[in-house]
Amino acid sequence: MLIASVAVAAVLGAVVLAVDLSSSGDDGGDRKAAGAAAPATGTASAVGRADDKRPSASASPSPSRSAKSGKPSASASASESAHGGGGADDGGGADEHPGGVPVNVATRPYVYDSPCSQHFLVDAEPEQVGPPATEQNAPRWSAAYGAVSSGEQRVALTVQGAGKETVVLEALHVRVVTKGAPLAWNDYSMGVGCGGGVETKSFDVDLDNGSPTVTVKNGQRDFPYKVSESDPEVFYVTAHTRAHDVRWDLSLDWSSGDRHGTVHIDNNGTPFRTSAAAGRPGYDYPLGSNEWISREE
Repeated sequence: MLIASVAVAAVLGAVVLAVDLSSSGDDGGDRKAAGAAAPATGTASAVGRADDKRPSASASPSPSRSAKSGKPSASASASESAHGGGGADDGGGADEHPGGVPVNVATRPYVYDSPCSQHFLVDAEPEQVGPPATEQNAPRWSAAYGAVSSGEQRVALTVQGAGKETVVLEALHVRVVTKGAPLAWNDYSMGVGCGGGVETKSFDVDLDNGSPTVTVKNGQRDFPYKVSESDPEVFYVTAHTRAHDVRWDLSLDWSSGDRHGTVHIDNNGTPFRTSAAAGRPGYDYPLGSNEWISREE
């Protein structure tokens, strides 16, 4: 009986030992599978874009943790950030490389060449329109009354390099977005008294032309120009029409080394708008006055 008891105990011990060994083997197999599969879906694809090399064995622990958590590893995130978009050698403009364009363009949509140079068309009677605005307040004034530049619109572009490198401004283009019949609104002058200086680097756009272009004025030279962070340029563009209501914008082609692209220029996200004023009732706001006076009086 003693011998039989020892024999039974030995058999049971062998069974327990066999079960423990089998379970340990399964866990090891699971860890190997996770460690082998994770690089194929994580690090391998991200790092492969960077240097086209296979991931080293030392990189496998991080992807295996990422595979369990469902989040990309730090190395994968860094590679995707560095190589996810087009590089500088791809060219393209502001839309294709956010924050990567080496030029900044500040726009003033209403520039007064003289106190009476800026007119606005407003769909309202004089009693409903406030006093004229200064150049600084013109954007707010026009937005408040839904005003549209009358006859012509003078825009100032201040172009400055975003870094120390020199940027070549290759060309300035105009694009007509829409063209229709002129607005049947009242014409309001922003001041009285004419006369004013002629700025350099001025350009003209005839919006009535079938294919309008930006042309130089005052005998100055045409593009290209060069700018940098310490050497900006200011360009004045005067667009005019006698027969249409036109929505339009501009584009500036630039290059810097092997990079090139285009900056689109408009009025704070919307096209500039200029409408002919021929035959429309006109009103002035004389100095010292507190009301609009018809030009026919």
